[in-house]
Amino acid sequence: MHFDVVTLFPEMVVAALSFGVTGRAIERGLIRLKTWNPRDYAHDRYKTVDDRPYGGGPGMVLKYQPLHDAVAAASQPENGNKKVIYLSPQGRSVTQSLLAEATSFEQIIFIAGRYEGVDERFIRLDCDDEWSLGDYVISGGELAALVVIDGITRLLPGVLGHAQSAAQESHTNGLLDCPHYTRPARIENQWVPDVLLSGDHAGIARWRMKQTLGRTWQKRPDLLNTKRLTADQERLLQEFIVELD
Repeated sequence: MHFDVVTLFPEMVVAALSFGVTGRAIERGLIRLKTWNPRDYAHDRYKTVDDRPYGGGPGMVLKYQPLHDAVAAASQPENGNKKVIYLSPQGRSVTQSLLAEATSFEQIIFIAGRYEGVDERFIRLDCDDEWSLGDYVISGGELAALVVIDGITRLLPGVLGHAQSAAQESHTNGLLDCPHYTRPARIENQWVPDVLLSGDHAGIARWRMKQTLGRTWQKRPDLLNTKRLTADQERLLQEFIVELD
């Protein structure tokens, strides 16, 4: 998987992705990361990448030409399955299913906008899609790129230490994750649930599913509205609700 980020702050992207899961994936050659600074493709002596918006108004707008040339330089001809993604508050929301879909791409070029945004013609002519982290605005697309790259990377084969780690996380199956505990068994007057100490693997799996369903019902009931539960899951959820009382 090739990740390319078109950004005015390449050091910010490279530094953050050098740690943890993404850092190990880069070291092992499971992903490749490269940044492209639009200033390197500006044609004037001042390396100008932005200009005042037509029609007036506050702020500056990133120009078409430096962005276009940076994307052209980043594009790998051998990667036929390539996507150019502009990270924008106006894009479609990034979800776990969207991240899973993105693992099938050979190359993703992320555009990290700044200032008031980018020339609309760049989005129309050069970008395949717009993605958003949510209904809020941050100072630039770099942070969004970091989040999305991390989310995709952890789904790639061989990245996580345990093959089931990603499969059991929140939102992977449309539900929230169950609670997790580690040693010691008692903290103040809070104990690890007995079933987790029992060695009964079937009982543990059932408890975890009950907690997954119950947590989703408590914290994100909207997720249950779009998911069809099995008869056994319905029973587990009702047990959770009754036990809560």
